[in-house]
Amino acid sequence: MAQETASPRPKSNSYNIFILVLTVLSLVVMLVMLLPLSESTIKLLSYYDNLICVIFLIDFFNNLLTAPNKSDYFFRQGGWLDVLGSIPSFGYTPYGSLLRLARLSRFFRITRLLRGENRKTLVKDVLDNRSQYAAFITILLALIVLTTASVLVLQFESHSPDANITTGGEALWYSIVTITTVGYGDFFPVTTAGRIAGAFIMFAGVGIIGALASILASVLVGSSSAPAEEEAYDALPAHIVENELAVIKNELAEMHQLLEKMSVEKDMKE
Repeated sequence: MAQETASPRPKSNSYNIFILVLTVLSLVVMLVMLLPLSESTIKLLSYYDNLICVIFLIDFFNNLLTAPNKSDYFFRQGGWLDVLGSIPSFGYTPYGSLLRLARLSRFFRITRLLRGENRKTLVKDVLDNRSQYAAFITILLALIVLTTASVLVLQFESHSPDANITTGGEALWYSIVTITTVGYGDFFPVTTAGRIAGAFIMFAGVGIIGALASILASVLVGSSSAPAEEEAYDALPAHIVENELAVIKNELAEMHQLLEKMSVEKDMKE
């Protein structure tokens, strides 16, 4: 009898999207590292690659622990490929990049999970929980912008003798300060290409910070409180509602009499 429950416990749609985007980003990093880049840029890409490896290792052990049949997940479901593609390489080598090709297994597995009926379920889930997905997607975009921008700025600035952004840490710090619209000015690009990349970070930062502010405002205001109050009001007994309406009617009548009295006194004084 075939074991259909050998796969790990199903993850949430947001988690699958996060791992899928991270897998695509890791493959892009792998390809970019094959280009003739500066040494500082390669080190920054290696740092991002190792960070992704740590996340993938956590994902692997999570899948392994939640799999009903661990040996089936490891050998038949491609768990061993997940391990090969998640081994950190503390130094860039051509052989290490070959191991990164094993990440294609994770990519194809997640894309299969998001096909057919699962895709319809995902679309319905996104539409029904737009506010939660808005925050998730905004943060995910911020991470992608920070990663891309820091690599571009460092690569462009590394060719200039007058550059003050010369390390991966300085490039990442500049990207964070710029995307948050703080702009300390301690680091800044001096090349034309670096300034163009900086402008990209600025425009992206305005949109991302604006989106986060809007999401935070909706959370603080509590947009769902009004419907809840209406439902609670509808649930009140009829006699209580009638009594409240009668009280309001009496108060309006008293206010009307008071206004008439004030109007008469004013006419008498004139």
